[in-house]
Amino acid sequence: MSCMKAFVLLNTELGQEASITEALKGVKEINSINSLYGIYDLIIEMEADNMDRIKEIVFNKVRRLEHVKSTITLLTYGEPILNE
Repeated sequence: MSCMKAFVLLNTELGQEASITEALKGVKEINSINSLYGIYDLIIEMEADNMDRIKEIVFNKVRRLEHVKSTITLLTYGEPILNE
């Protein structure tokens, strides 16, 4: 079965990156969460079996967190291009 990969960009309330990262630690589909400089505060890398599962996680686990102001979800397709 193929796996879908997504990146989710988050805007948070000022200084709330650590609390959001902590709240999402138990979500098995999330591979990593990184802090960012620039317009967005965090980026989540996640994988799930299908689009419905990605949507469920973003809507029910990420966007409902108290200090999340906005999100943008980026879905990947095809095989990754690797630098060798």
